[in-house]
Amino acid sequence: MDEQSHMYELEFPGPSVSDTDGNGPVLVHALDGYADAGHALRLLRQHLKDNLTTELVASFDVDELIDYRSRRPSMTFEDGFTGVDEPELNLYAVRDSAGKPFLLLAGAEPDLRWNGFVSAVAGLAERFGVRSVVGLHAIPMAVPHTRPVPVTAHGNNPDLRSELRSWDGGTMRLPGSAAGLLELRMADKGYDTLGLSVHVPHYLAQNDYPEAVLGMLGALRTSVGLQLPDGDLAVEAAELREQIDAQVSSSSEISSVVETLEQQYDEAAQQPRELLIADGEAIPTGDDLASEFEAFLAEQAGDEGENGSGA
Repeated sequence: MDEQSHMYELEFPGPSVSDTDGNGPVLVHALDGYADAGHALRLLRQHLKDNLTTELVASFDVDELIDYRSRRPSMTFEDGFTGVDEPELNLYAVRDSAGKPFLLLAGAEPDLRWNGFVSAVAGLAERFGVRSVVGLHAIPMAVPHTRPVPVTAHGNNPDLRSELRSWDGGTMRLPGSAAGLLELRMADKGYDTLGLSVHVPHYLAQNDYPEAVLGMLGALRTSVGLQLPDGDLAVEAAELREQIDAQVSSSSEISSVVETLEQQYDEAAQQPRELLIADGEAIPTGDDLASEFEAFLAEQAGDEGENGSGA
């Protein structure tokens, strides 16, 4: 047994990931920890589990990969410790609405042993005949909640992103991530790779934002042909939009900032190959807007907790 295989435990007997067309499955990875604006990755994982047939394929040993002191898990205390929210990192076999199988690598981004982790994923990809690898990202951007969420695509196969907005902003140097390294190394090994980055309004980045999940689902349908249901996400997004609109209308300052974001969005939309990045200096009240929205939504959540019944 190779060293990387010690990082995970395979289910036995494992679920089938073979397709009737003879092609290998797509591997979709959604790793949070580095950036998960709007909690979009976490919401997407739960949405897929709730709405599609999902079976565990392999579970990674998080003790090998997570630095608990840098990301301390929450523990429940009631006159003594009664529970802990332990991180998970698992590989699932999922079947879309048409019965087509794909693999979903989901959970906490590793803090440690990135190269070993990537090698382990590559071994699993080879084992199950993966044909392409899609990474999902959710990033806070200066975009308004009143417009469709932008999704930017990148990767080594232009055909997979031909119907999506592509990165066209030149060369950048960014902080590394396990997901980014996975995309790089899998491309080096000859896999078709695709990255999908959904842009979440920066002032809502710390709150659940189901609209971002809808954007990811649409991009997966367009790029790799997976048939993925929206479920209740549209209803949840509409309810949140109603709350946010009420807060916007109650403040002339917030309304002015949102109007500025809308103008910048609409101007950038006239250039379909350009990434929607607004000049931060043109939005001097962005931090104040974020704080006010977060306080408002936290207050709403508190009211629901006091008035609602427990599940």
